[in-house]
Amino acid sequence: MSKWTLGYPVYSLDRQMLLPAGTTLSEEDLHALISSGRADDQQKTPFLQFGTVREDILHFVRQPPGNALFSNENDLAEVIELMEKVQFARPILDSVEYFIKNDPYTYRHILMVFAFSILLSKELVPDYRVRIREAATGPLHDFGKVCVPVEILRKTTPLTRDERKNLEHHTMAGYILLCYYSQEIGNLAARVARDHHEKRNGSGYPRGISLNDRMVEIVAVCDIYDALTSTRPYRPVSFDNRTALEEITMMAERNEVSWEVVQALVAHNRKGKPHFTECSVSLEKRGVTPPNNLYGIRAD
Repeated sequence: MSKWTLGYPVYSLDRQMLLPAGTTLSEEDLHALISSGRADDQQKTPFLQFGTVREDILHFVRQPPGNALFSNENDLAEVIELMEKVQFARPILDSVEYFIKNDPYTYRHILMVFAFSILLSKELVPDYRVRIREAATGPLHDFGKVCVPVEILRKTTPLTRDERKNLEHHTMAGYILLCYYSQEIGNLAARVARDHHEKRNGSGYPRGISLNDRMVEIVAVCDIYDALTSTRPYRPVSFDNRTALEEITMMAERNEVSWEVVQALVAHNRKGKPHFTECSVSLEKRGVTPPNNLYGIRAD
């Protein structure tokens, strides 16, 4: 990790300021921050036993577009079985509770990315033990949004330049917080939180690196797919499934995401559920962007 200057503060879940805006953070500084944290309250709880998480996941995946990807009940059963192995300490569960109360969209979104990323990893990550370890990254990719003002997360009009930068801050904030709570620098969940908006061609954020990590790419593609196919505060009508897949296909054409991950997503949308290596992705574009889509439009 090279030095990084924070544009906005990083708060713990109890609103304690861990790092103020303007902090230039190095790996040594991050080690010091982790050392200052407490190692207590690390007893873990199965994620599916927390609140209504299990019921909510089953409800969400049976609605469009989840019902297309999970039309095979065996796939759903296998995903749920793997989810049951995922456990989180109290601080992680507190973040889930925070989103339930303050930003229900993000709560639904992290559950869908959790489910979609496990489904795709079944094809793309052959080692089952690795998949268990990596499964826990899906619902944590947006952890840093606890540091973004709720009014920005729920804003229905175009964001200003500063608001957009504040929103993008969730990547580094998530990395720092997950390192802090896990007391481990660079663990997989923290890296996914930091890098899930990076691109293969270096055009992403926050660091503009060339993304070359299969699990991060799986979460990134699932993040984009669910964002497109869901209603958002800035877009009252979601992309239809075909248009969303075409948008993601165009990202692969621009070398922003991996073709293999896109193939796996498209394959699970096909009725026959072909293996991704046998799935031909159409390059024809017939989709229509939904009306009143404010994404990417700035107020200033």
